[in-house]
Parts: sequence; C-alpha cells; structure tokens
Amino acid sequence: MAGRFTPQQGTGAARGRRQAVPRQTAPDARLTWTPPDPVDLRLVLGPLRRGPADPTFRIEADGSAWRASRTPEGPGTLRVAARAGTVEAAAWGPGADWLIRSVPTLLGESDEPAAFAPRHRIVAAAWRRRPGLRLIRTGLVLESLIPSILEQKVTTDEAYRAWRLLVRKYGERAPGPSERLHVMPEPRTWALIPSWEWHRAGVDQKRSSTILRAVRVARRLEEATAMDPPAARTRLELVPGIGPWTSAETVQRSHGSPDEVTVGDLHLPGIVGYALTGERDTDDAGMLELLEPYAGQRHRAVRYLLLTGRTPPRRTPKMPRWDIARI
Repeated sequence: MAGRFTPQQGTGAARGRRQAVPRQTAPDARLTWTPPDPVDLRLVLGPLRRGPADPTFRIEADGSAWRASRTPEGPGTLRVAARAGTVEAAAWGPGADWLIRSVPTLLGESDEPAAFAPRHRIVAAAWRRRPGLRLIRTGLVLESLIPSILEQKVTTDEAYRAWRLLVRKYGERAPGPSERLHVMPEPRTWALIPSWEWHRAGVDQKRSSTILRAVRVARRLEEATAMDPPAARTRLELVPGIGPWTSAETVQRSHGSPDEVTVGDLHLPGIVGYALTGERDTDDAGMLELLEPYAGQRHRAVRYLLLTGRTPPRRTPKMPRWDIARI
C-alpha cells in the first residue's frame, strides 16, 4: 500500500527537550498524505482508545483524532483528519517529527488488505460495508503493552479506570493546544509508583508486578518492533506475567499484524463461534479451527466479525467488579 507523502516542517520545533512544551497552537510539524484507498480513522485508530475517557486519545465530533504518545524522541501529540481522500496531520512536542514520519504506517500504509478474502457470508458483508478498515502499526510497544496488562482478568471498565487514573496522575500534560490529553509515564516513573497508588487505582499486585517487570526491560521490549510478530510475541512473553493474550493484544497494535489472534479471552471464542456457526459454547481450540480458512489474516477476520455486532445472547451474570481499593 503506497501513497503520496508530503512532509512539512512547522515552527517552534521542540525536539530534544525533556519537558512538555507550553500550550501552543502552531504545530512543530505537519503532513499532507494522500492514501491510495479510503481510510476510516475511527475504524483504524479505534483499537488505541482505552475507554471513552482515555487521557491519551480522543476523537472529536468532526472526526479528527488526537493521540498523545511517548516516542523514542520524546513526548508528542498528533492530530489527524481525513477529508476528501486526503489525510492532514499536525504534531507538537519533542516527538513531533517522529509522529509525523509514522503517520502513513500508523494508518495502514504497510497493511495489505487485498490479501484478505472473505470465506463466510457474514464476513463478506462486513468487508463490503467497511472498505476503510486498515490495521494500525504504531511502532511502539509499551503504550499498548501496559494497558493490555491492566486489562488482564478484569472488566474493561476496571482496566480503563486504572489506566485513566494512573496516566493522569503520573503522566505529563501532552504538548500542544489540548488541555485534556496526557502522555503516559516514562518507564522509570511507572517503576516508582507506590504500592498504595496501584491499590487506589484498583490494580492488584499480580498486574502491577507484571508492569514493573516490563518497564525494567523497556528498551529490550521496544526493540521488538523491529522483529516479525511471532518473534516479538516470544520476546514479550519472556517477562513473567505476560502470556499469549497480552502479547497478541500488544502486537496487533504495535506491529499491525493481520494474523495474531487473541486466545485466552473470556468472550471472543463465543463471539466468533456464534457469528460463524450459531454455536455459543466455542472454546479457543474451536475458534482457531473456525478461523483456519483465514490463515495469515485471522486477526483481520476477527475485526470484521466484531464489526457485525453479532454476539451470543447473555445467559450468565456479567463478570463481577472487584474494587480492591475498598478492601
């Protein structure tokens, strides 16, 4: 997938500073990019959003998306908008240049949607309705790994709350004009969060300990972006507490992998089984068998299935919420 790439340098470049720049309107870098195919920003960037109040990401009413990241060159804020087949991007902060260079890849330039062939009627219908779906590739590991660890074995609401509280308290205000966006903490800051603050955020010791082990080897984990997805997952899973579920959720975002399937999920096998066969009691093995016709594109197939909204009717109570901060 290739497109026309026109970078433009903005004013007031802040590269190299350690602190977030003061509130400013003028971007440090700009980009105009014309992708060869339509790009649906909500679909493409949606997996980066960790709940409706995610302090690192938001989508405005006009469809533009804002994202705050800790890049290899420092913190930065990115705004992207798609209009009339053209993507316009602006970035602020020390990481502005890095974010601008990454926009085409982030929005699926290296993705190959033409490699996908629907094998089921329900998948084909979603595929036709959503021509703008591309798989993101952030090129960053920790920003997807840490919230994925927070989502282990708890409800999404609990995980989103923990992410929101910890990023707002220990992260930093994002560069640029937005007052609401925050950049997630750097590895050393994660490592210094007191145990009682994890407790107040509702994060048990198992998940907090996994995050602490991960940030101690942050540089080695970020190196995984240069590996192919299976090798990257192997490296991530060397950290105790990071298993197949977490590594898949991370690599799907950091690498844009079309084939990495999330196994060990409480709901996904049932959703896939119900959508493709009408059976609701599918397990991981059954899900992988059903997805075998999509070998090489199984994650993309799952994305289309989730977009159908076809889920099995609930027959058991929701997973209980455990507020450990009150224990």
